[in-house]
Amino acid sequence: QVHLMESGGGSVQAGGSLRLACVASGDIYARKCMAWFRQAPGKEREGVAATDSGDGSEYVSDPVKGRFTISGDFGEGGKNTVYLQMSSLKPEDTAMYYCAVKLSRCMNWPLGADIFGHWGQGTQVTVSS
Repeated sequence: QVHLMESGGGSVQAGGSLRLACVASGDIYARKCMAWFRQAPGKEREGVAATDSGDGSEYVSDPVKGRFTISGDFGEGGKNTVYLQMSSLKPEDTAMYYCAVKLSRCMNWPLGADIFGHWGQGTQVTVSS
C-alpha cells in the first residue's frame, strides 16, 4: 500500500507563487518516480513535473518551464517528499494538482498518467487575473 498526501494548494493572484508538497508513505522503499500532474475542468490530465529518487533527475514540462521547479527529499531519514514550487502563476495554471508515484525510474518525461499506479487526492490551485 502506498499513500500520498498533498498540501499547499490555494488561491492566488496572477504573478503569485505557491509551493505544493506531497508526502509518500507505505511500501515506498523502491526506486521511484514521483510526479505532479494537473487537470483543469474539461481538460485531460497533464504532466507538470517529475523527479527520480535514484539519480535525482528532475523534469519539467514545457508549459511551466522557467516558472515551476520540482525537488525531492528521498535521503536517509527523508520523508519521501516531493515539492512543486510554482512562481509567476497564470490563470491558465488553475487546476487540481495531483501527486503520483510509479515504483520504477522516471527514465524520461513527459510520461503518461496511466503508468503511474499511485495517486493522491489532489489539491486545488486557483489563479485569478
